[in-house]
Amino acid sequence: MDRPPAMFIADSLGLDFLNSVATPVDTPVDWLDDGDGLIDWLAQAKLVPAEELDALKARAKPGELDRVAGQARDLREWFRGFVREHAGRPLTAKALHELGPLNGILEREDAFQQIVTRRGTQGDGLALQRMRRWRSAEALLLPVGEALAKFVCEEDFSDVKACEGHNCTMLFADHTRRRARRWCTMAICGNRAKQAAHRSRLKSRQ
Repeated sequence: MDRPPAMFIADSLGLDFLNSVATPVDTPVDWLDDGDGLIDWLAQAKLVPAEELDALKARAKPGELDRVAGQARDLREWFRGFVREHAGRPLTAKALHELGPLNGILEREDAFQQIVTRRGTQGDGLALQRMRRWRSAEALLLPVGEALAKFVCEEDFSDVKACEGHNCTMLFADHTRRRARRWCTMAICGNRAKQAAHRSRLKSRQ
């Protein structure tokens, strides 16, 4: 399937994951509708190194990536419900009991640290870097779970908003100074709203 480039407009990777199904123009697009879509979205999100994606794709069994994409869609819709339930007010510790599905993914982690070369303005050196073992296709859910967990723990849910565009399903974190953001992007829904307002003004003058 030919998909447009994924959209990263939410100012939060956790919400961008929710926006991996949307209607950017007129036709709904699900960037995770199959295994190839999941691989492409993870690459565009820069959540998994390209060489690891290639290796996982090469050794995946028939249908394996499609099954993991289905798990990703299930995770996405569960998390959408959680975010919509709590958006608009600060998240409290009472929400912990709802986060079992996310903690279940995080506990699969198989990570380690390794000394690697570091290139900097003052010359080359060494650095300690966190690495991850990509043992199976299901490991592709780990960086997604990490992004969602970071969103839960670091984002103020009071700033989470839904785009006001007609039929738009996109969510975003409003980090503008006055918390006045209304649209997923001005180029899409903001422009549509301007055009609709202009037509309405012209009609009222007739």
